[in-house]
Amino acid sequence: MGAHTEEGNKQSLQDYNEAVEWINGLIAFGIRPGLERIELMMERLGNPQRKLKFIHVAGTNGKGSSCAFLTSTLMKAGFDVGTFTSPYITKFTNRFQFNGQDIPEATLVSLSNRILPLVEEIADSELGSPTMFEVSTAIAILYFAEECYPDVVVWETGLGGRMDVTNIVTPIVSLITNIGMDHTDVLGDTIEQIASEKAGIIKPGVPVVSCVEQPEAIEVLRRTAQEQRSTLYLLGEQFTYERLEGDDHEQSMDFHGPFRELVLKLSLLGEHQCKNAAGVMMVLEVLRQYMAFALEDEAILSGFRSTAWAGRMEQVNNEPRIVLDGAHNPEGAQMLARSIPDIYKYRKLNLMMGMLANKHHRGYLEHILPIVDTLILTEPDFRKKMDVEALHSIVEQLKETKAKENLEIIVERDWKKALELLMSRTEREDLGVVTGTLYMISDVRATLLHHTDSEKGW
Repeated sequence: MGAHTEEGNKQSLQDYNEAVEWINGLIAFGIRPGLERIELMMERLGNPQRKLKFIHVAGTNGKGSSCAFLTSTLMKAGFDVGTFTSPYITKFTNRFQFNGQDIPEATLVSLSNRILPLVEEIADSELGSPTMFEVSTAIAILYFAEECYPDVVVWETGLGGRMDVTNIVTPIVSLITNIGMDHTDVLGDTIEQIASEKAGIIKPGVPVVSCVEQPEAIEVLRRTAQEQRSTLYLLGEQFTYERLEGDDHEQSMDFHGPFRELVLKLSLLGEHQCKNAAGVMMVLEVLRQYMAFALEDEAILSGFRSTAWAGRMEQVNNEPRIVLDGAHNPEGAQMLARSIPDIYKYRKLNLMMGMLANKHHRGYLEHILPIVDTLILTEPDFRKKMDVEALHSIVEQLKETKAKENLEIIVERDWKKALELLMSRTEREDLGVVTGTLYMISDVRATLLHHTDSEKGW
C-alpha cells in the first residue's frame, strides 16, 4: 500500500481540469458490470455510504426528470438535498449537486486525490481498474457523506440496476420510472430481462414505487418485491393520475394516492412528465406517511411547479422557435411524437437528429417520422456516433410506409451546419426540434444559449 500511496501523492492532481481528465481517462475501461471494485473502495474509505439516506431512481426514460422533481420538492420543503445524476448537460460537476449547486471544483480535486491511490492499487490487482462511473460514484458518496451532509440523497442509476455501481447503497425508498428497449447490448433484449435488471435495486423491506406498464415487467417487479418483502406501489393500482390541461408553458394533473388527492401544476411539458410526477408524488407520500418527512402541501406544489430540466422539451430559442428534447430510444420518440402536436401550434415541423451507434433507431424513426415535414440528419461530436449515411438508409426504408408523402430529407454530417440549416429553414409559424443523443443536445444547447465553457458526457 505504502508505495502506491507515495506514488499517488507524487502524481497528485493539480487542478480541476487534471482531475476531470483523469476521471474521464478511465472511460477506456468501459462499463464493467459488478460491484466488487466499488465495494472494495467503499470498504477502504470506511463505508461512508452507510451514513446517508438515499432515494434510488432507476428506469429507461424519465430518471433525470424524476430526480429533478424530487430535488426541487424536497428543497422547497426545507431539506438539504444531494443529487447524483448522469449524463450531464453542461459541466462535469453537474453530476454532484448539493441543494441544486454543483460541487466546487476544488472539492472535486481534493476528493479525486483521496481516491487516486485506491484506484491505482485496485488497478494493479486481479479486479482491474475501476471505471469512470465507479470513481464518479465513489466521489459522490464521499462528497455527500463527508463534505456537505444532505438530509437525503437523490441517487440515479447509471445503467440497469442490479449490477449498476449505484446499487452499493441501501435506500429508504426506490423508484423505477418505466422500462423500455435501451442499452440492450448490456441489459438483455427482452422486456423481462431489462425489468429484472431494473428490479435489482429493490432491497429487503425497502418500499418501491413504479410507473412500469407492460404486464410482463409488472410481473417481474411484483415477484421481486414479494421475495424481498418490499411494498410495491404501482401506477394504476395504488396510485393514478389524470392530465387535466396544458399549453406550451405549463400543464396540470390530478394525483390520486392511497392517502389523498392533489392537483399539481408542472412547467415540464408532455404527458410523460405527468407520469413521472405521479411516481415522484407517490415517493413523497411514502416519505411523509411512513418516514416522518415534513412535507407541506405548499412546498410540494411549489416544488413541482418550479422544476426545470435542461434538454427535455425545452424551448431555447423564440425566433425561430427551437425546442430541444433528448429522446433517444423508441419510447422517448413515442412520447415526443405525441407531445409535440399536443403542446405546440405550428405550420411545419423541422426536425434535426443525431444518434449514438448503439440505439434502436428503426423503432425510433417509426414513431417520429409521421409528424415531420423536414428531417435533417446529422452526427453528434462523439466517438460512438451513428454514421449519418447509415441513419439515412433506415429513413429511406421507412419513408414509403411511415413518413408524410412530401417529407424532405437533408443529410449534413457537421452538426453545426445542420443547426444553421434548421434555424434558416424554420420560419415564424414553424417549429424546429433538435432531438437524439444528449451528447448532441448539450452541444446545441450551449451554442444557442452562448455557453462558452460547456463540457458534456457521462
